[in-house]
Formats: sequence, C-alpha cells, structure tokens
Amino acid sequence: MIKNKNQYINREISWLRFNERVLQESADKNVPLIERLRFAGIFSNNLDEFFKVRYATVKRIADAGKKGKSVLGGEVAKDLLEEITKIVIDQQAQSIDIILEIEKELEDQNIFLIREDELSPDQQKFVKSYFLRKVSPQLMTIILNDLAEFPMLKDTAAYLAIKMILKSDDRTRQTSDKKEKRYALIEIPKGIDRFIVLPKKGENDYVIMLDDVIRFCMDSIFPMFDYSSISAHMIKITRDAELDIDNDLSKSFIEKIYSSVEGRKISDPVRFVYDKKIEKDTLDFLKEKMDIEDTDSVIPGGRYHNKRDYMSFPSLGRQDLLYDKITPLPVKDLGLEGSLLEKIAEKDYLQYTPYHTFSYVLKFLREAALDPKVKTIKITVYRLANDSQVAACLSNAVKNGKQVTLQIELRARFDEHANIRYAEELQAEGVKLIFGVPGLKVHSKICLIEREEEGQMKRYGFISTGNFNESTAKIYTDYTLFTAHEAILKELNKVFDFFETTYKINKYKHLIVSPHYTKSVFKNLIDKEIENAKAGKEAYIKIKMNSFTSYKMIDKLYEASNAGVKIQLIVRGICCLIPGIKGMSENIEAISVVDKFLEHTRLFIFCNDGDAKVYISSADFMTRNLENRVEVGCPIYDEGIKRELMDTYEICWSDNVKARLFNEAQDNAYRKNDQEKVRSQFALYDYYVEKLKN
Repeated sequence: MIKNKNQYINREISWLRFNERVLQESADKNVPLIERLRFAGIFSNNLDEFFKVRYATVKRIADAGKKGKSVLGGEVAKDLLEEITKIVIDQQAQSIDIILEIEKELEDQNIFLIREDELSPDQQKFVKSYFLRKVSPQLMTIILNDLAEFPMLKDTAAYLAIKMILKSDDRTRQTSDKKEKRYALIEIPKGIDRFIVLPKKGENDYVIMLDDVIRFCMDSIFPMFDYSSISAHMIKITRDAELDIDNDLSKSFIEKIYSSVEGRKISDPVRFVYDKKIEKDTLDFLKEKMDIEDTDSVIPGGRYHNKRDYMSFPSLGRQDLLYDKITPLPVKDLGLEGSLLEKIAEKDYLQYTPYHTFSYVLKFLREAALDPKVKTIKITVYRLANDSQVAACLSNAVKNGKQVTLQIELRARFDEHANIRYAEELQAEGVKLIFGVPGLKVHSKICLIEREEEGQMKRYGFISTGNFNESTAKIYTDYTLFTAHEAILKELNKVFDFFETTYKINKYKHLIVSPHYTKSVFKNLIDKEIENAKAGKEAYIKIKMNSFTSYKMIDKLYEASNAGVKIQLIVRGICCLIPGIKGMSENIEAISVVDKFLEHTRLFIFCNDGDAKVYISSADFMTRNLENRVEVGCPIYDEGIKRELMDTYEICWSDNVKARLFNEAQDNAYRKNDQEKVRSQFALYDYYVEKLKN
C-alpha cells in the first residue's frame, strides 16, 4: 500500500533534518568552541554513513529501474535522490561557512589554523622535517596519465588531486592550454593525526592540517618533474556499504561476513565530493576516468574533506573551550564495594549512563567470572570497545571454568571487522559462540548468569537499552536494569534458547520480544489507552526513542490521538510522524534533544488508568526493530525505579534549551517558552546528585 505523503515525513529526508540538528550544535555560540568543531566532525561522519547506507539503498532501487514508492513512503526513488542531493549541497555549504566562522573565533582565543602559505621560516623548517620523518614514508602517490586503468579509490579516503603543468622548450612556444599536463593522486594517510600542532609562539597556538603539510612539500614528492605550476585540490568518494552475503554453503558465517565486508572496498560509488575551486580540466579528467556522470551525486565542497576528523581536533590544553567533564556517579545504595550479586538479590537497580558509571556492568561480569558458585554466563554483544573489558571478563570467566555463551552480531554496521576479531579470539579461549538467527540481526542487550545457591540454580542478569561498550558509555545515554526477578530471567533464558533453536517460538508474559511480539504488544498497550480515553478516563502515552519510521505504528498513534489520548514523543533522530495536525495528530507533541551526549535510551510509559506501565527496550519503532531483529523490552516492576524513569522522562520533556520541535515544516525550530530554563542533560546529572543526598 502506497502511503499519502502528507501523512508521513520521508525517512531519508527526516534523517537529513536530524543531521541538520547536529550542525546546529556546531553553529551554537553557547557550545564551547572546540566542541563546536567536533560537532562539525560528527555532522560530516554522519553524512558519510548516510551515503554509504541509506542513499546507496535508494540508488539501488533507482538503478534497477524501479520507483520504490511502496518502500519510500510514496516518493519516487529518482526524485528522492535529487532532493537528497539538493539538501546535502546546501548543508555542506552551511558547514563550510560554520567552520570558517569557528576558525575566526579560535583566532580570538589565540588559536590559529594556518595554511602552507602562512608558515613562518621556523614553522617551515618544522613542517619540512615533520613531513620527511612521518608523512613521506606513509605517502601513497599515483601518476595517472599513463595508467591503462584508473586506480580503485578507497571508500571515504581523502585524496589530493594534483595537476602539474610541465615546462616546455621555448622554441615550441606552446600556449598554456596545450602545455603538457601531469595528473596525480595523493592519498591522505590515515595513520597520522589530521591536525598537526606546531610549536607554540608566546601565547599563540598554531595548528596545520596534514593536507597542507603535503601541499607545502610538493617539491619533495615530485622532484622528477620539471613543472612550471602545480595545484592540489581534494576529492573523495563514498561507496555503497550494504552487505551482500553469498549463499556458499561451504563457507562459515564468519567467512561470509568477512567476504562481504571486504566487498565494500570495490562496491559502486554513490557520492563524489570535490573542492569547488578545482580547475575544470582536472575535474573533467577525473570524472571521465572514474566514469562519473553529472546525474550521480556530485557534491561541490570546500578545500578540506573528511571533516569527520574534526571529531578529534586537539584540545591544546584549553579546557575552557571544552565541555566541563562530569564525574560519573554511583548508583544510590549499590556502590562498587562488596558483592554486587548479593545486593541485586535483594532488589532491582537502575544504571543510567553516562550520569552513572558504567563500572557496574564490568563489576557484575568480573564477579560472575570469579565466583565459584556461578556456573554459566550468557550475553549478547552488538558493539564492543576497541580494547574491551567486557571481552576480557568473558575470557577470564572461561579460564575459571564457567560455561560462557556469547551471541555476537557479526553484521553490526561498520563494526563487522571488530566483531569478527573478537569472535575468533573468544572462540579460541573456549567461549561458545552463537551467530544469531538466519535473516535476523540480534540487537538485544541482555546478560544472564546462573549461580548455584543451596542446591538450586538462581539467576541474575541485566537488560539494557545500549551496547556493553565502556567507551560509548561515556557519551551515550542508556538505561541498564540489574535484576534477580525470577520470572523475567526465566524468560530471558528463553531468548537465548531461541538463538539456538530458531524454529521454536516461545511465549512471554513479561518480556517484549521481537520479531514475534513487540509490535503486537505495543499495539495492545496503545489500544488500552484508546479504550480508556473513550471511556473518559485519563489516557496518555510517553515514548523516548532514537528513531520512529514504522508507518503501522505511526498510524496507531494517529488513531490514539484521534481518540483523545495525549501523546508525547522524544525522538533523537528520524521521525516520520507529523505531530499537531488537526484531525490526524492534534494530540501528539514531539521533540528532539541534541546536546553534549548522544540520546540513546528507549523508554515507553503508558498511563494504564493511573497505574502506569513502564518499559525499557533495545527497540525503536522502526520496521527493522519490530520485524527483522531480535529485540528485548523489559517491564519495570520496582516502584522506585518506575518513578525514577518517569522523572527522567519529565526532565527531558521539559527541555527548553536544546529541544527542537518536530513539525510539518521540518525547520528544527528550538522550543521556546516562558518556563525556567531547563537543559535536560545537565538537569539529569543534578537530579542524580540530589538523589544521592536523600
């Protein structure tokens, strides 16, 4: 069924509007200056991933000669590609202007980003030496003119496109158009910091980009060419990153994923970005050799690409230009001393990172690894840190005789290589690996241990909205429930059984599990609110999640709105629902909060005639989460934690500093009102500070 465009926002366009909110952070003068540069880097990194995946998917549909209206919310694929390109060109131009403005403001702080033609004699010596010692040995340079085949450019690597005009014998008196030209490509090395800090001069800090170090040292790169002029302009391509998994039965699942990931290196390009100041003949030469048509996504950009590297812009010791660091707090009454399992046996606890320390997850796993009474550990993994303490705990558990079962998702986007490495290492240690369910990604965030107590097996576990990753836990907001609730954990064990016996569909009384039950359970909860609203009872729905794209769930909320149910939505990213439309969604309000931390929690609150039902989950309201993944949602039965979750929701909903309004215009307008200013992420930290005092 093709949907009416006026009922929904296209998901790709909504995603671009989300990334625009990230760009707003880089433009916000209330954000510390170096943090603004880093937001510009996040914007660029997000855009790269968008083109690799979402744009690539739409392009596949268009290239196949299909309109794709049924899967693109009524949009025609070809028209959508054009609309995306138009928006991206405009956003790219904005990002360039914002970065230039930030650079000017940095100069007011005695921080100077300088180019190769602005170096002092002393700085020139430093740069030359740095180039010869560190850059030159890693430089990949290709002369293009005489190659029979154009080289395969790496996905999202940055290249300097070089044009040299060679000196000619005066007797030929050639015009500049006819003089011999040499074209080359220099790949910007990834193993070197993109920003190079030059020696300080007095109170002034100086930073130069690696690209400009290379530009300055052209004579050292091309001494064999006698050229009268040389120019260097940056280009990059983005390739289709969708995994095409083959059906070769002789290959293991790890081999299939590895082969598919490697295939990305030669997949079709979906975007070509170039310095808009590049000479036309150089651009034409490259486009012809790379077989790039003007109808493809060809994006003019600035002097520098791969601005994602701004995410790691050096701090220069300037804490005043960065966000204040917060000290993660302990969970009230839980602490990190003594046995965690003994405390969890008495009551449930909620960890809310980054306001709380992630150490409780690690403490739980370490204790389980050493406790002689613990017999088994079962855990799902989607993304791990580069040097994961979670993985180390599992390895340690095996060495201590525990039976460890790990469900690791090898298809976690852009973490495939890392997960393959961890899978192989842990398997070698003796961990039992499960690779999930054919056709379904495992996105649930769950852990279950079994401990022998007085001759019986007692279960303990945790259920989370986010990854078990100590690095991202510092910047992602996520809930983790620690519990010894026997009925919940018995059902959690059923989820692990499903991974190994996929034909058996279990029934659940407590947990909300995709792909079999999530959509139906949430629809039933919404129906109950509709029933109560029609009966004149109080009825509301409050949801916080990352993305909202399921048209079926949108329709259900439209139905609830028309029945009089009051609905509040906090959606960080994509939101295809249009709130506030009379006769369709007039009882729905929706906001997005983009700030210092990345909002990642999934929280669902239903009025239930005054006896609120509260759930946390790994699932968003997206078709993939509801139908094509294994997800786990968990009810909150502890009244104190239920109240705490409802409090945190209200704090986030009251944000009038970093909250943007969703509306039909998609203009990302900030919410403004006469209430006391509330910046929810800062207010949440204060909430937990006060909680520790009481």
